[in-house]
Amino acid sequence: MHSESQINSRTDDHALEAVPDSERQNWLQLSWSTAGIVTTLIQLFVGALVTFVAGIKIGMLAGVFVAIVGALLGWGAGHIAYKTGLSSTVLSREHGLGSRGSALLALVFGFMITGFIALENALLYKGFLFYLNQPDTVSMRIIIYGTLTLAWILLTAFGFKLVARVSSLTLVAFLAVLVYMMAEVITTSGQSWASVTQFGAQMPEEMLRAMGADTDFGKFSFCVNVMIGSAGALALIDADLGRYAKSSRDIAIAAVIGNVFMDIVMVAIGGIVMYAGMDQVIAHHVKISGLTEAAARALALQSPDSVAVAFIIFGGALGTLLMVFAQSKAQVLNTYSASLSLTNLADVLFNWRPGRFTFVVLSNVFACLMLVGSILDWFNSFITVLGVLTTCFAGIIIADYLFVKPRLGYSAPVGEEINWAGVITVAVGFVLAHFVLQKYVPIEFFTSLVTSFVLYPALRISMLRKMKPAI
Repeated sequence: MHSESQINSRTDDHALEAVPDSERQNWLQLSWSTAGIVTTLIQLFVGALVTFVAGIKIGMLAGVFVAIVGALLGWGAGHIAYKTGLSSTVLSREHGLGSRGSALLALVFGFMITGFIALENALLYKGFLFYLNQPDTVSMRIIIYGTLTLAWILLTAFGFKLVARVSSLTLVAFLAVLVYMMAEVITTSGQSWASVTQFGAQMPEEMLRAMGADTDFGKFSFCVNVMIGSAGALALIDADLGRYAKSSRDIAIAAVIGNVFMDIVMVAIGGIVMYAGMDQVIAHHVKISGLTEAAARALALQSPDSVAVAFIIFGGALGTLLMVFAQSKAQVLNTYSASLSLTNLADVLFNWRPGRFTFVVLSNVFACLMLVGSILDWFNSFITVLGVLTTCFAGIIIADYLFVKPRLGYSAPVGEEINWAGVITVAVGFVLAHFVLQKYVPIEFFTSLVTSFVLYPALRISMLRKMKPAI
């Protein structure tokens, strides 16, 4: 049995202090994690969703655009973490939000990553029910969700090195089965590679109008708004991982690789597999669930768990096993980042430092509570809103580090509790992006990011006019 002190020594890998040089890693080691955390069922669903709404050409164009933005944000946040050796929520104490103000980032980011734990758990649960041909009952929820929760806690309890090792092994296997599945589905569907790489929007016209995606720009905006949430989260995760980087170049490469996998590779595979295999998925729902063809098509097009079902139909027992392994490495990494945020939140608000293992447990408990609220039903709203907030946070941290302090000569007071310029910028950026200007600038993160780079420096400098410039 491990004592509490032994467990804490394994999990408290510099959660609240700088990572020493002896533990820094190169770009390849970091890339196993940046790519591993995004190669998941939920990202395959995002790929299917955006390509079915916009068609594969516009969906892929939006993916390339988001990958570029996400890589730049990830490099920026990761570079600052590399220089300071601190995780995203801890470095925001000095850059952007202040000590107690960093609780805002910890709360939002922690909620978002915990939400991803819940989302991935829900997809796995649906997949297990389908594979085992079992009904959705309270007892099945307790057994499956309880087992998954215990697994993520135990895996994460052994620290960052095991996280990276799990990620590297399962990433290779997961990508291999994805490539196999894609080739197999296209072959058995009787379609050509040309046809599955040129399909247009698959959603009904009235649904596209309701989404504001009835024009090419509307489709592009919808895709960007859906994908930018994950990109914003990945930028902050790049900071959590970037504190281990040996150089700025290492985290830059890792950030690029993560975004390419998330917004290009997974979008392409998710869209192509679901398009080529749609008839098989529909036929399966009709045969097994007794649905009409129209109901089966609507279910396959709109439900996130359709990706888990497709994985089992096309991949068989091996595909199911690899699906579980793939989700495992992502859930371990999600738990890792969520626990870092909760560690900072408890420290700055309550001066409570029970050890990060406590927050590994709590993050998974909170994820289970989110499942009560049927998080899959509000996925689109969830990812869009948090995308606005995470890009705003990343922008503020980068603006403070690159522009305010070194370029303009203003230094923050020592031990600053709340950086009101940062807090106000977050509030103004979110309100402008999601409410005031959404009709005129439908790609919401444009507004939040510009607000961060323009409003924050202006507010911060005006508030620091009477203080000594940095020497």
